[in-house]
Formats: sequence, structure tokens, C-alpha cells
Amino acid sequence: MADWDIRPARAADVEAAAELRAEVMRADLERLGRYDARRVRQRLLDRFEPAHTWVIEVGGEFAGCVALRPDEGARCHWLEHFYLAARLQGGGIGSAVLRELLERCDRDGVPVVRLDVLRGSPARRLYERHGFVVESEDEVDVFMVRETPDRGSP
Repeated sequence: MADWDIRPARAADVEAAAELRAEVMRADLERLGRYDARRVRQRLLDRFEPAHTWVIEVGGEFAGCVALRPDEGARCHWLEHFYLAARLQGGGIGSAVLRELLERCDRDGVPVVRLDVLRGSPARRLYERHGFVVESEDEVDVFMVRETPDRGSP
């Protein structure tokens, strides 16, 4: 696995994140007949919140991003905008980043983490390996949930 680090996002990271989103989601969106070059970028631009986003760096360079946003009332957190450069996928970085974020949630007492993933996306397997289960799905998205493990169980 490549050497990686995670740092808080800055407003200036939004363009790189939007471009990466367009690149890594293109194949899945095309497969679903939903790719639109402008819209795929705009969705991130409209929802980018540096306060809830981290940048993944490999060798000191931008390699990805991920957001963990509390919902209103902090009943759960939403894992969003988790993108890693295609050349780095499959090498364990995404799994390590996800593990670190989920450990933070567990330590902080976040009871539920939710996400949605495109139907047919290989990312679904990553989430399932980390304890996410399908809550519902529609023709485009699969909605998944992970509850904090019960620390009192044997």
C-alpha cells in the first residue's frame, strides 16, 4: 500500500475534488445512462463542505477526498464524496481511510453512519466489508447503513 495521509479539506480543494468525482464516477454513471459531464461536477461543487471533508494525499499530492457529514440533530453521519484516484484503487488505501473514519465515529459515539452508492458499483463491496448493510435501493442508488458495534457484547 502506498504511503498516504489524510488532512482537513480547504475551500481551494473543491475543484480537484469535482474533477476527481467526474473521472471516477464516469463508467458507473454511463452504465446507468446517467452521465452528464457538467452535472457530475456540479453536484460536488454545490455540496462541498470543507468543515466535514478530508483530503487524501499520497506522496504529498491530492489523491482523493471523503466527507463525513452529521445530519440535522446528529442522529447519524453521512459518508459522502468518497473518491480515490483510479490508479490508487485496489491497493488498500480506501479501506484504510474508511477504517480510520469509522473508528473515529465509534470513539465519538456516532450511533449510525449512512451512505449511498451507485447500483453495480464495486465500491459496495468495500462498504460491506466494513459492516455496512443495505437499507433500501432504487433504480440508481443503494442506501447502506452501519450501526456502531455494541461494545458491551462478548
